Amino acid sequence: MAQLKIQQVRSKIGTKPNQRETLRTLGVKRIGDIVIKEDRPEIRGMVKTVSHLVTMEEIESDG
Repeated sequence: MAQLKIQQVRSKIGTKPNQRETLRTLGVKRIGDIVIKEDRPEIRGMVKTVSHLVTMEEIESDG
C-alpha cells in the first residue's frame, strides 16, 4: 500500500483551533517535522484541511 510523507512547512500560530487539532492528530509538532502515514481517505482529508500548512508526497512502500 502506498504511503504519504507529510511535512509541516508553516507555523500553526494564528490558525483555527480545528486546524491546530488536525496537525496534532497527524503527529507533526513543529516546522520541519515529517511523518509517514498510510494512504487512506481519512488521512487525505486531514491533509486537505491543513494543506496551506503542510506538504504531502506519495511514496511507494517496498513490500
